Amino acid sequence: MDSASGSITTDVLIVGAGPSGLMLAVCLAKLGVDAIIVDAKDGPTRESRALGVQARSMELYDQLGLIDRVLAERAPAAAIAPGAGHRAFGTIEFRGLGDGITPYPDITVFEQSRNERLLVDALAAAGREVLWGHRLERLEVERLGREDGAGAEASAVVAELAAPDGVSRTVRARYCVGADGAHSPVRETLGIPFEGVTNEYTYYIADALDVTGLVGDAINLRFTTEHFVLAFPMGGGRMRLLGIVRDADLDADGSLREERMRELVDREFGVEYAGSAWFTTYRVHHRLAARFRDGPCFVVGDAAHIHSPVGAQGMNTGLQEAHNLACALADVIVGGMPDARLDRYEAERRPVGATLVATTDRLFGEITSESRFARFLRGRALPALGPVGVRLLPLVAGRRVFGYLSQTRIRYQLRDAAGRGARSGGRRRRREAAVGVRLPWTGDNYDVLRSMQWQVHGYGVPERVVLRIARELGVEPHVFPSDRGVRGRPRLRHDRVYLVRRDGFVMAEVRAPGVGADLDAARAAMFAPTAG
Repeated sequence: MDSASGSITTDVLIVGAGPSGLMLAVCLAKLGVDAIIVDAKDGPTRESRALGVQARSMELYDQLGLIDRVLAERAPAAAIAPGAGHRAFGTIEFRGLGDGITPYPDITVFEQSRNERLLVDALAAAGREVLWGHRLERLEVERLGREDGAGAEASAVVAELAAPDGVSRTVRARYCVGADGAHSPVRETLGIPFEGVTNEYTYYIADALDVTGLVGDAINLRFTTEHFVLAFPMGGGRMRLLGIVRDADLDADGSLREERMRELVDREFGVEYAGSAWFTTYRVHHRLAARFRDGPCFVVGDAAHIHSPVGAQGMNTGLQEAHNLACALADVIVGGMPDARLDRYEAERRPVGATLVATTDRLFGEITSESRFARFLRGRALPALGPVGVRLLPLVAGRRVFGYLSQTRIRYQLRDAAGRGARSGGRRRRREAAVGVRLPWTGDNYDVLRSMQWQVHGYGVPERVVLRIARELGVEPHVFPSDRGVRGRPRLRHDRVYLVRRDGFVMAEVRAPGVGADLDAARAAMFAPTAG
């Protein structure tokens, strides 16, 4: 920073220091990218807000060396306890569903305020800090009148910040990321449409103390004909209660007093509590940004999508978007890849956001539907069939459901070493190809991902082959025993070598011994902007 002029020059300007912005800043610090992060608030969030940290996000915290603190401070939820009215049907254990898939099969309850403090401390340990109290006043994209290395017109951003000391500061950056929430000034300045719907119902949230009537240390989900309640254990005797209210439960001015909400959960579900640390209500929106990239500017987290909290996916999706984008920015700024590498961010993450918004919208619609059939399901069918469903679901679709909830099933449309999309080539290929998915966990292969560098992995492949391919591609080599797979079904083949990106996703498969066209295709896959 030039203290005389109040100007700042950096590679990346991050606007917004919520979980997504902080994750981006921490990743960029680890990757050696010059960045600053600003926020109009005076410090991290104090309210609990989002709660659940899914398995894939836990893997990111592991990659950043932060997992021990999360494990020490979390409140684990090892099971889900569905039910109807005043009774639970039983419990479904997460650990069994995620066995062999991830080292973190539980849903971790680690509230948003804790996530933010964790990341603020990690940023400080890296010698960086958040510029609190700095509000974005103006953002412009500046065309530089020259071409970048790929022949595209180069650009940068110029931002004006209002600082708490009353001094206006100018920031010049190669890139800008809006991590500034649902009402994102960055997104609005860029004119990116944020289309969707607002649901007619009102949500309530209470961080309740000394709760009775629910299964402890489990995520409880209860239904009646008119209502549902979702409850998360928070540790320290607290439990998060979340549900909807009908018009009949609202006061004349359309508001909901906590006393009315307490009467509702007692009447419908037999749930009582002594008091609350936090209580709020809000309307549910389902919206998706039309673009995640606009020239040198990007949006992540709530600036890119908002939706129902059912499924505990929102904060996790933002964390993973930030991680994805940080790795892409490092490839360009540190690794020297062309700017087109950044196009992958939107190509990969916007479909994830679109699926999430559509799925939560549909699920919320089904939960709250007033149709005769929906009311019959909630009021009659569910109480009768629920106990049987609790026993059958883990057997029929448990691992698939776990994959979606944990966000370990996400697949990007990437090129493989033969230049084909990860979904090309028929059903058999789709089932076996590792390209486009996060590297399958084999029990001992995630420690090396902490370098956050491009790597080549061989599983049961001769070491000399792995070393030679890694040398040819200019990446780290790692040799592992053959993959035993999950339930005896290997996912990583002993006649393949895998090119793994900084973010842990498999970019290409190279058939051993990895010479000629196979090696050339893998090298080309590193620089391909998107799948084609």
